[in-house]
Amino acid sequence: MTSATHMHSVPAVVKADPCATASALPHPRLRPYVVGYSCFSSAQAVRHRVLPLNLVVLIVDLSGASRLVTGPRTVATTEGETTWWHGVSIGLTPAGVLALLGVPMPELVEGSVRLADVLGSRREAELAERLAAAPGWADRFAVLDDELCRWLPAEPHHDRLLLRAWHRLQQPTGRMRVADIADELSVSKRYLQTRFQREIGLGPKTVARIARFQRSVFLLAQHESLLTIASDCGYADQAHFQRDVRAMAGLTPTKLCAFLQYREFAVR
Repeated sequence: MTSATHMHSVPAVVKADPCATASALPHPRLRPYVVGYSCFSSAQAVRHRVLPLNLVVLIVDLSGASRLVTGPRTVATTEGETTWWHGVSIGLTPAGVLALLGVPMPELVEGSVRLADVLGSRREAELAERLAAAPGWADRFAVLDDELCRWLPAEPHHDRLLLRAWHRLQQPTGRMRVADIADELSVSKRYLQTRFQREIGLGPKTVARIARFQRSVFLLAQHESLLTIASDCGYADQAHFQRDVRAMAGLTPTKLCAFLQYREFAVR
């Protein structure tokens, strides 16, 4: 389990009413595969800016407006289908993408596909019906635990070394050097780079950069100063932090912060 919040998206336009959210961890059996769940609800359908993220996220809009699988991405986007209203989101690790969806993670990088195209129309409809029938958000989290546990193969396979490296890169410990992680795992830096590109679709340096961005967004939501965030997240200085956020989010840190009170978390 990662130790910082992963934020999937923020509204593309600030509305009068913020999006209400609640988050939960999955059943322990699911922890290698699922980072967490979020329920979200807005007064109306809202177009979102999808942020850079190392997770694959399932969006199940119970209004039927959007049911999507969004892949890892390096830059924010408002293009395509990014409008949803009320439902749930599920954040998957690289192991979870293969075990629960049966899709290689590289096929989803920088894009999104309809949930029915991955799950099949019947399984998507059954999941949405069970979630819609659940009376409260805690009940919806219980439905997700039950459904995802049933989706797991009897003997799910995952690359333990790759997952250890991926999880290490998510940790909020300042600047994380890929060479140091390779040394910790007793493999070469080149080996790690090759495995990441093949299994995740992004190199470890890129994964680390996205994780650092996500940590900075989390701290922005806590109203930390830009100087503190730059230091805590391992940026060279405040100017480096501001350039990186603008390049990845398409917004300055100050502008991004203005949207965070209307945030939607993939997991807390």
